[in-house]
Amino acid sequence: MSLVTAVALVMRHDQYFSHTTAVERWGAPLPRAHEGAVHVTTVGAGPLMRRPGVVGHRRRAGAVVVALDDVRVSGPERAWRDCAGLLTVQQLVAVGDFLVGHRGPTTVDALAATILPGERFVAVARAAIELIRVGAESAMETWLRLAVVGAGFPEPELQVEVFDGAGRFLARVDMGWPNLRIALEYDGDHHRERATYEHDQRRDNSMVVNGWLVLHANRADAGRRCCSSGSVRRSSRGRRWTPAREVVEIAQHAAGVPARSHELPPSAFLSGNSCDLGGAGHRRRQAPAGAA
Repeated sequence: MSLVTAVALVMRHDQYFSHTTAVERWGAPLPRAHEGAVHVTTVGAGPLMRRPGVVGHRRRAGAVVVALDDVRVSGPERAWRDCAGLLTVQQLVAVGDFLVGHRGPTTVDALAATILPGERFVAVARAAIELIRVGAESAMETWLRLAVVGAGFPEPELQVEVFDGAGRFLARVDMGWPNLRIALEYDGDHHRERATYEHDQRRDNSMVVNGWLVLHANRADAGRRCCSSGSVRRSSRGRRWTPAREVVEIAQHAAGVPARSHELPPSAFLSGNSCDLGGAGHRRRQAPAGAA
């Protein structure tokens, strides 16, 4: 019997799972350092739960509690907000990306609504909400996107659909820059399987024939520092990028996976939870009033 299951048997009616325990129940990815600890919040003045392996919290009122698989947990929005006191900005972004994904239980705006002036850890939550995007299908894709942007590149579009000149669908890639015809893929372990590997080759070939450059990053890349100190130069007004230099620089950074600005070691996002959300479009979020 897991600790969560055991604790659930003895929780009072005024208690529920919260913080990282709750987001894990919602399926979100967690850093390994935060797996195992069980967080239980008590609403009101009742005694906190004090048991080995349990971290007790108190909330005076206003808790949104739902039954998830017959277990009382905080709603995804409050669970995400509570994690601002436990996770880094980048880790909180990975949790948020999952929660707002194609099959996620909430939206970016709903997460933003939990950020109220005067609360603790509001700076972390505000920084994270500005980086959350719809479209990441794994925590490592989130890490790759943040690393690329942190290295100074323009933000890539997520889940980019690629078509040939006749309008026929060729592929959907993790992220990329359609104006440059550059795709960036994160290859998890399942890409080693023969069927997946052969599919990837056919897809990449069809994209190359149609003028795309397809770059790949994997878990091994995540452990290496950036191998190039250059950054993509943004175009001046009225001018398009010159692809040649940007292609080289993006390829160099993808090979080393830049992490200088965001300091994202791979262990920050590796977890037992699966983050495969299926296809999703992307949108650029506008900061809500009062949340920036």
